[in-house]
Amino acid sequence: MTAAPTDPPAARTSTVDLRKYAWLSIVTAIATIVLKTGAWAMTDSVGLLSDAAESTVNLVAAVVALIALTVAARPATERFLYGRAKAEYFSAAVEGLMIFVAAAVILVTAVERFVNPRPLENLGIGLLIVVIASVLNGVVSLVLMRAGKTHNSITLRADGKHLMTDVVTSAGVLIGVGLVALTGWERLDALVAFAVGVNIIVTGISLLTESVSGLLDKALPDEDHEIITEILRRRTDETVTFHGLQTREAGQERFLSVHVLVPDEWTVKHGHDYIEGLEHELRGALPSLRVLTHLEPISDPASYDDIPEAHVPIHGDDHDPTRPPGG
Repeated sequence: MTAAPTDPPAARTSTVDLRKYAWLSIVTAIATIVLKTGAWAMTDSVGLLSDAAESTVNLVAAVVALIALTVAARPATERFLYGRAKAEYFSAAVEGLMIFVAAAVILVTAVERFVNPRPLENLGIGLLIVVIASVLNGVVSLVLMRAGKTHNSITLRADGKHLMTDVVTSAGVLIGVGLVALTGWERLDALVAFAVGVNIIVTGISLLTESVSGLLDKALPDEDHEIITEILRRRTDETVTFHGLQTREAGQERFLSVHVLVPDEWTVKHGHDYIEGLEHELRGALPSLRVLTHLEPISDPASYDDIPEAHVPIHGDDHDPTRPPGG
């Protein structure tokens, strides 16, 4: 018989307050709007105008992100028993839609300027200002994306990707405006702005796809499944096995449910102690993981009749999860 673990269960890791990153994004957006608007006013470049427009969208998106993170950080209540972590997906969806708005403004402005080109002025100082704004956006983008990956926050990842898109936009605009200064072909400014708009649309589609997947209870990543199944396989022997593994994620929260099949003669306390040890090990491997287990007698055929239609395979191909060992 498998010995029951004696280690005390670990408390569920609390979520991290990520609002400081949203405030960083807001301050950065305000600074870049001021810088890029000044550059556009000096040069009258539609490319720089499109760049400033995207930074305005960045500010709106950062405010939305702050609201979403504030809502997601609230504790569970009698009405929201699992908390409000999915608020982050709404933020990512709004940010994706805002990217489309920015792209539309850029594309329309680019077409108008292509039809009616204008000479550009004060390019040197205008481009220098954009370089400063781009460096600022790039640094903050890396901070947000790293924090989003560390804390599994789609809101911060979306905001970071948006800022990185702004950096790419600025790079394209700098190249285009620089070529205008070298060649004198004014319509090139509009063509670069149009290409920037198309690139922004691609980023918006990516953000919307990720947010919709989260709202639809997407399973955990494959690397998380590997960690989980390795633990369950290691604990499997002639007396204990597992099946019906399902996972999902919601913002920083990760959820797991699995059926635990134990010897028929185990007492309730023995089974409870075993499950406590299992949950302790799983949470230690994946912080912020909420574990739901279902204890079943291993030799009862009924234990194999309630396996979910969609589940994560735990054992190898030679193992039949619908039959008891040796059955």
